[in-house]
This record gives sequence, structure tokens and C-alpha cells, in this order.
Amino acid sequence: MIMVIAPYRYEGTWVFDDPVVGLSREPFVAGMPEMIDELVRTIPDAHEGFRLTFAATPFPGYQLVLTRDREETGGWWYRSHDAKREGWLCPVLNKYFKLAPPTIYVRADSRD
Repeated sequence: MIMVIAPYRYEGTWVFDDPVVGLSREPFVAGMPEMIDELVRTIPDAHEGFRLTFAATPFPGYQLVLTRDREETGGWWYRSHDAKREGWLCPVLNKYFKLAPPTIYVRADSRD
């Protein structure tokens, strides 16, 4: 299944809303904001919101591959495919996947 959220900057970090699963201003933390900064560097006005598509299986046009590394405090650390960055995804991940997937494929696009 391919999923989409629309992150935006709030109070100095990336957050997203997803009323379907009961989330409002859910923050990305612990390395994930920096990964997002890199992913959206060519998207004009990304701070106002962009489309983040993600899935546990490859899909056409994915830009980033995250590999599950280790569990910590109910969430999971993921490494970028080039192993230069890592970030923690909190237990909110369980609202999108039954189990934390070994790999997450990601794409960022302008909302236009």
C-alpha cells in the first residue's frame, strides 16, 4: 500500500496532520528533520507543505530508501540508503504499518 502525508514546518521542525489516524502537528524528530531538509531542497516553498509518498515496497519514482536499523523506546531507527544519515520514527509508525517494515521507500513532491 502506498501512503501520502503532507508535512510542513511548524515551530522550527517538520510536522504533519493526518485526521484519518487522529494526528495533528505530529513532529518528525531525531534525525528525520535533517533527512527531510535534504529530500525537499529543490522543492520551492516546501516549508509551507509538500507531498510525502511512502511505502514498504518500491514504487515508481521513489527517491529515498530507508532501512530499519534498531528499535528504541517503541520506535525504530532507520538509515538512509547511502548510510550517511539516520533518523528515528516514533511509535506513530504503527498507525501506518502493522509492523515496522524492514525498508521504507520515500518520495517528496510539490503539492501543486
